[in-house]
Amino acid sequence: METTHYSETLVLTPEDNKRLLNLCGRCDENLHLIEKSLDINIKQRGYTFSISGAPEKVAQAANTLTELYETTSKGPLLALRQIHLHLQSQKNKSNHQGNSMEIRTKRSIIIARGENQVQYLKNIAENDINFGIGPAGTGKTYLAVACAVHALETARVSRIVLVRPIVEAGERLGFLPGDLAQKVHPYLQPLYDALYEMLGFEQVGQLIERGIIELVPLAYMRGRSLNDSFIILDEGQNTTTEQMKMFLTRIGFNSRAVITGDVTQIDLSNHRDSGLIHATEVLKDVKGISFSTFRPSDVVRHPLVQSIVEAYESHNNQNPKK
Repeated sequence: METTHYSETLVLTPEDNKRLLNLCGRCDENLHLIEKSLDINIKQRGYTFSISGAPEKVAQAANTLTELYETTSKGPLLALRQIHLHLQSQKNKSNHQGNSMEIRTKRSIIIARGENQVQYLKNIAENDINFGIGPAGTGKTYLAVACAVHALETARVSRIVLVRPIVEAGERLGFLPGDLAQKVHPYLQPLYDALYEMLGFEQVGQLIERGIIELVPLAYMRGRSLNDSFIILDEGQNTTTEQMKMFLTRIGFNSRAVITGDVTQIDLSNHRDSGLIHATEVLKDVKGISFSTFRPSDVVRHPLVQSIVEAYESHNNQNPKK
């Protein structure tokens, strides 16, 4: 069936050369990204944009250009990442009738993009233990850190504990140079990146020094009981069943835990030993524990990441492991 093509002319106001250049990007790279993402064509002459393609895509492009032009009045240069996230947000609004949710920290506003991310935040708010399971780039870890920062800033908890299993071929933690924080740092980099964005480099360093933010290899959790804490276990697919049970039983009073993981990226020698997979089976009916599942369509990174995730999923479905 042939797609119906439609054209619309958009005129942006007020006229401002600096804002127009910011919107279009270097060598019109922002416009090219919008064209490619929406499968439409944009012809620009000054502040007049002629958009052609499928009617719903043309409308989405017009809304995107209008809203992005409005953001240029606030000054910062638009990056390709912002364009992609805006397009993803528009797509999710269309698919889920505007379903959205946000977390406010002192430095930023984090917006949940799409039904699964919104449900994930609701689950974290309502349950003491929460699992976020899905492919890379779906915001599992980032949103968990946002919830932790918000809980700390609003005094709902007194500390954040970041945990990760140390699974690396041919290396052991004890042979890495430096103190514990320096040893663990490479493994917790995704969590650090989110913390830096939401709290700033200096404050993160100060909070770590004061013990308000703790960085802990999973093996070091044994024997502890964590009260008044927001605990994040990242890369949960690389825990064994015994480690997962040990971690879950560390949770104390007024504490909240989020376990994130991707069951397609298990680094254990035997995939069936994954504590994350085991927990989804054992704990699925336990009250106070929630499970949020993300899909390739929830990816909010570079558009190519979503294509990569979908390609691997398709390949795995066609060639199941025996």
